[in-house]
Amino acid sequence: MEGITPEGNNGIQNGMQNGVPGDLQEGQDIVRTARKHFSKLGLMFFIGSVIIFVLGMIVSFAGKRIKPEWLENADIALILNGAIMYLAGLPILILLVKRIPAVKVEQHHMKAGHFALSFLMSYAIGIAANFAGMIITIFISVVKMLVFGGGDGVNNEMLDLISGSNILLMFVIAVCIAPVYEEYVFRKLIVERTVQYGQGVAVLLSGLMFGLFHGNFNQFIFTFPLGVFLAFLYAKTGKLKITIAIHMIINFIGSVILPCAMKLIDIDEYMKRYELYLELLPERMNEASQLIWGFFEDHWIGFLVFFALLGCIFCAVIAGIVLFIVFAAKRRFRFDRGEIQIPKGKRFSTVILNLGMILFLLYWCARIVIQLFA
Repeated sequence: MEGITPEGNNGIQNGMQNGVPGDLQEGQDIVRTARKHFSKLGLMFFIGSVIIFVLGMIVSFAGKRIKPEWLENADIALILNGAIMYLAGLPILILLVKRIPAVKVEQHHMKAGHFALSFLMSYAIGIAANFAGMIITIFISVVKMLVFGGGDGVNNEMLDLISGSNILLMFVIAVCIAPVYEEYVFRKLIVERTVQYGQGVAVLLSGLMFGLFHGNFNQFIFTFPLGVFLAFLYAKTGKLKITIAIHMIINFIGSVILPCAMKLIDIDEYMKRYELYLELLPERMNEASQLIWGFFEDHWIGFLVFFALLGCIFCAVIAGIVLFIVFAAKRRFRFDRGEIQIPKGKRFSTVILNLGMILFLLYWCARIVIQLFA
């Protein structure tokens, strides 16, 4: 018949595979391959997480049998946790994840001024999210008391560990070691194994897995958005030293500077005097007032330093928020498309709804729920 040639017939056949249009078949192949890729990534992180948990249980069990008092010492507990995480757990996780093919992120120079702006925005995101997390945890604590008839609030083990540990030890672990490992694992390893599907996918997944890996709700609330922003910086610059430096500065302020400032005002001594102040009221008002004012007179330098630091933090946060709004308004936060495009409507199911990622998400969500309601 006219209009039908052998070449035309072959063209139709080439555009069809097993009765499926070529573009549709290609999209299905991309989804299938990508789902396996993300599943393997999630599975490696899940296996690494379980290994870290098992190592922690072994050390805890051995400690209770050999030296129970060690586990009650904040410094020793911090050293043991650090050894489990940074000498054993994360190195094993790194070996597992490096088995997955990666794509090198293109490197771009960042000027000192842009680094300062990036730090301010990062810090503002962390502090704002942390404040929101505090409000949410207070609400959850109230709900727990109303529903369960009393009980403690939401326990923040990391905050307890920081407040009770040696400052020099915190500096070594939280400032020098943790940022290097965490940025390598959650920025470099994740972004370089997902950026081929688009910077948006890589950045969001990096922040989500980083936040969940901390294992408690208090930290998840601020590490998730902070992790997203740090992943964005790495995806745009390809330089891990930038995100490591920002991470170090943030941890230095929260783990070293603020605890030092708190010690200058001697909160424990203040609480003792405040309890005595309440006992003296109302019969011995003058003596009670002198007790409190005497404390402020003895620690006025500490209070001066503490409130000056809070003022600096407040200004930095406001500046960071303003910068973030300005940059967002100018559409400076843009994600580049990846070499491989997951079809629209299939991205969430492809990236998240696979065996490996589901296991990882369920494991860490269960840990967070237990932390919230234990």
